Amino acid sequence: MDYNAVSMFVTVAQVGSLSAAATRMGIPLPTLSRRIMELESDLKVQLLERTARGCRVTEAGSRLFEHASGGIEALQEAERSIMSEQARLVGRLRLSLPQSFEPWWELLGLFQRAHPDIQVSVYSTERRVDLFADGVDVALRVGAIADDTVVARQMLTFRHILVASPQVVERHGALNHPTDLSRYPCAAWGSTLDARPIWTLGGHAHKVSATFTVNDYLHLRARALAGDIVTELPSFLAAEHLKKGDLVELLSEHPFPDTPLNLVYRRQRHASTIVRAYLDFCSTHLSIIADKCKAPFDA
Repeated sequence: MDYNAVSMFVTVAQVGSLSAAATRMGIPLPTLSRRIMELESDLKVQLLERTARGCRVTEAGSRLFEHASGGIEALQEAERSIMSEQARLVGRLRLSLPQSFEPWWELLGLFQRAHPDIQVSVYSTERRVDLFADGVDVALRVGAIADDTVVARQMLTFRHILVASPQVVERHGALNHPTDLSRYPCAAWGSTLDARPIWTLGGHAHKVSATFTVNDYLHLRARALAGDIVTELPSFLAAEHLKKGDLVELLSEHPFPDTPLNLVYRRQRHASTIVRAYLDFCSTHLSIIADKCKAPFDA
């Protein structure tokens, strides 16, 4: 049984509404609704009855609420006590983030609201900074970590997806296999001016004859939306435009590989209190961004 989902259920039962519970907990309503349905599926019982004015607990839900609410309240009190202590942290936190990694922006905002006395300085770059030389406390890094001077804490994995506008697909025909990309104008991410991009699709590497390269995914997204090119994007940068139909996913049966996302910090005997607070906060609140980082076919 997912105890985080139980905590969500208890909050819904207390306020009598999924939307009000989502607001109180600071999570998207669809995420809350899905987690409750998964809990009901795990327990093989209906816990909530949806009504015009909100929802009410079933008989089985009442039994679960009776047993769980006391424990949840005790844990919440412990959390409030700990957060109260952490809120008094004062100092500066120096972070490095990949460019355009939008889901993490929300997490940083929540962190600063929880710790208003911590000054956060962010250096956004596509290069892998040297934590010691650049004076960075914690870096968010995409990809495998092969550096024994740092400690890595894996947060999650995500995938890139191949996208284009419907107009591009209409002009150039159906795309059934990665070899068909030769008929399409392609653009790719590249860290140097002479980059020779390679896309790994369905476990096979394919050289990309890119008409355009840039080290900025927002620029690639703009060109895709303009109907100019086919390109790869992190799933979270494409999600809303896929829903609206401005972009379509291509070659979903030949997916990009999973990409790990890690927080890395300097290897030393004791991490600072502020660094530990940031690492623990990100781990605790990771569900806020986890769904956003899922590719459409993983949802």
